[in-house]
Amino acid sequence: MKLSTAVKPISYLKAHASELIRDITNNKNTLVITHNGEAKVVVLDIKIYERMQETLALLKILTRSKQQAKRGNVKSMNDTFTSLEKRIRAFNDEKI
Repeated sequence: MKLSTAVKPISYLKAHASELIRDITNNKNTLVITHNGEAKVVVLDIKIYERMQETLALLKILTRSKQQAKRGNVKSMNDTFTSLEKRIRAFNDEKI
């Protein structure tokens, strides 16, 4: 979807709020709201927003992992699984 076709002034949002919310929710559209001729906010479906947040979180994790690898701060897959198994056993032992 081109955002240039989904630009509305704030007065339009005020007059058609429930219609816009229904359209955004049903069609997964994104809407840019302007105020005094300038784009100010973006309105989008909550599920799309949550997906974007999850994507950003994963990208941050990948970036940090890449930085750690560049520093040589890595361990083998075998060591990782051994460490995880120990942590799981210790957690399970605590619950008893």
